[in-house]
Amino acid sequence: MASRKLTMSIAAAAAAIAIGGGSYAIVSAASGSAPAGAPTSASSSPRTGGGASNARSFTLTTSASQKVTITEAPATTYQEGTSPASARAIAHGETVLVLGTIDNTAIAATQVIVHPAAPAAATAAQVVPFQRGAASTSKQAGQIPASYSQGSGTIVSGTAAGKATEAALAAYPGGIVDRVVQLSNGEYEVHNIGVNWPHHIFVSQDFKVVGAD
Repeated sequence: MASRKLTMSIAAAAAAIAIGGGSYAIVSAASGSAPAGAPTSASSSPRTGGGASNARSFTLTTSASQKVTITEAPATTYQEGTSPASARAIAHGETVLVLGTIDNTAIAATQVIVHPAAPAAATAAQVVPFQRGAASTSKQAGQIPASYSQGSGTIVSGTAAGKATEAALAAYPGGIVDRVVQLSNGEYEVHNIGVNWPHHIFVSQDFKVVGAD
């Protein structure tokens, strides 16, 4: 029994550091980059010490009213639409997509995309925001891989996880992705938290959303 518990703990730790999470949301405040007169919050303060003196953080609010804390670092890259940008592109009230390593409702950002592709209104309207105590919605949209079973697949990270996350959150904004797995047929299952539906978004090998449940 002890051996089984140890194995499960190691697996959980590996998942926590291997995933590429993300969130599609509106910036609440951004340290040093908010436009004149825009409010900033206590969470938008530069980090000091520990070799990360250039790191800073800001908060954002998803369309499902989830608050997320974003930590930037010198290695964080920025993009405005499809073009490279600087950290100054992040301003109060902007729509952003953040990709990085997630810990609950905090993301250590590897990439921040300002003005990402707008979600399709038809699918965005179907997202069911999280409500404490409310049962998860049970429904399906599009095509679910026939071989899919919950918990199956291999966790992926890096570029593939980022592209799958970006596609999933553009179609179904408002949640936070805590893992991306590749299924046996080569498609991706993007696990979405922070909303009551959808929790599983399925993305094809060419990063097109094909279904959700």
